Amino acid sequence: MNLEQLQSFVEVARIGHFTRAAAHLHLAQPSLSRQISTLESDLGAELFHRARGNITLTDAGESLLPLAKRMLADAETVRHEMQELAGLRKGRVRIGATPTLCLSLVPDVVTAFHAAYPGIDLHLTEQGSRGLLEELAGGTLDLALIVTDEDRSAQTSSLQRIPLLTEELVVVTAASGDRLSGRISLTLAELATLPQITYHQSYDLREATTQAFASAGLRPNIILEGSEMDAVLRCVERGLGVAVVPAMVLLDRPALRSIRLESPALSRTISLARRSDVSVTKAAKAMQRIIMDTAHTLAGSSDSMCSLYGAG
Repeated sequence: MNLEQLQSFVEVARIGHFTRAAAHLHLAQPSLSRQISTLESDLGAELFHRARGNITLTDAGESLLPLAKRMLADAETVRHEMQELAGLRKGRVRIGATPTLCLSLVPDVVTAFHAAYPGIDLHLTEQGSRGLLEELAGGTLDLALIVTDEDRSAQTSSLQRIPLLTEELVVVTAASGDRLSGRISLTLAELATLPQITYHQSYDLREATTQAFASAGLRPNIILEGSEMDAVLRCVERGLGVAVVPAMVLLDRPALRSIRLESPALSRTISLARRSDVSVTKAAKAMQRIIMDTAHTLAGSSDSMCSLYGAG
């Protein structure tokens, strides 16, 4: 079994067609078929159900697919690490972050990293914490900025999580012409009566606020749901309603103002995640240092409503 065979297997599984997979890999179709047949012979199991126009994975193929993807990703990481050591390239970092962190922490991190290491290629993936952890475990990300909770902390022993910040969740409203002018705090019960805009189900924030209302026996007055963060903030700016957002999202947004939540206050923990079972590249180590430095800087800002994890 070799990497070329695994690459061919993954591509056929992805496309579901031998001829199109061969074209994508720049191989002759008979060569691709031989690679798959040899792989099946080596493993002692058929990997595909072959029917005209319908190629599907067998049970053995389903079991091999995530392992093959991870082996290919690990091989790519090793290749980049060797290129770094040989001085052929400066490296590459594949970082993932949740949508809200892509609006707050990530721009500062990327700006600082690019200024310090302009020759390193950066690849950014944006999705919810659960999906980022899956990509990290599968080897397609080097680092991920996620939102952690007690349930997630025991998910996968091969993943290391480093808590960075505790960030306050606040109510955001239009800066002018709002009936909440003069209010500096709201209870969760008061928030439940206000017209509220909420997020797509993929947002960790959606799950957190839904659980908070349910635990308090409250039913929020949601007038618009399923929005992305930028759309939520724009609707709030226009006075359509309020929203619950992480405090850092409001930095440099003069058209919006925040109101603190109390009874209960809500917060979230931002963590840096990485695989603990593989060596981190030099480029990823440099990115990790900059992420931690940026988190310290944000926590030290008087208006960030963030604190270093464990610092109260």
